[in-house]
Amino acid sequence: MDDDLAAMLSRRGRSAERPLNGLTLLLVEDSRYASEAVRLLSLRSGARIRRADCLRSAQRHLQSYRPDVVLVDLGLPDGSGTGLIAELAAQSPRRNVVLGTSGDAAGEAVARAAGADGFLPKPVASLANFQAAILRVLPAVRHTAGPRALRDEVVEADPLALREDLAQAAAALTAAGADIGYVAQFLLGLARLSHDLPLEQAVRGLATGAGGASGPGIANLHQLLQRRIDSDTSRQGGWRWP
Repeated sequence: MDDDLAAMLSRRGRSAERPLNGLTLLLVEDSRYASEAVRLLSLRSGARIRRADCLRSAQRHLQSYRPDVVLVDLGLPDGSGTGLIAELAAQSPRRNVVLGTSGDAAGEAVARAAGADGFLPKPVASLANFQAAILRVLPAVRHTAGPRALRDEVVEADPLALREDLAQAAAALTAAGADIGYVAQFLLGLARLSHDLPLEQAVRGLATGAGGASGPGIANLHQLLQRRIDSDTSRQGGWRWP
């Protein structure tokens, strides 16, 4: 099958409302809460999605099938996502479109330096931004013909996934030999996506050494996490954290 015919067939079924119909996306992301948001965005855009929660899992996925788009978090439990981005970018011919994602303001420059085609800043919750970031780096033949109306819709992920992530972070924070930098980056993304300003401030304070990254700062952050995990507060237009 020649490239023109393959492109035509892959575009069938796409519409202004589902511009990613027929695409497959591999998300390499350790947060269940963030992954749930991207899953909802993908489904509403028409894309199929699979998730890998670490670099090792991502390699297993890539050995089994070939996604059209790979979205790689830069901070993963078994290393930096930049290595995977560089590996995919170096393939000849290129087999995937690769985007980086991070809550770090410097993340875009890091991802692009590694070879990423594009970047999605965290939190990833806007349907319009999600679709635009992927369409921007897809070949023109993969786009829907005609004008496309952007819906400025924001998804809300499952709060149970958030609590699981918080519990995971709380355990990692006090584990022997804990990687505080990784845990802080993980929590910062959760705080932004869940609109939890007190948690974001606590994480930033820990990262800058306020309270001591090896003493009271960790203990205070752990207590805050435990209050979040135990809270029965419901979400009505955003978490109302105590």
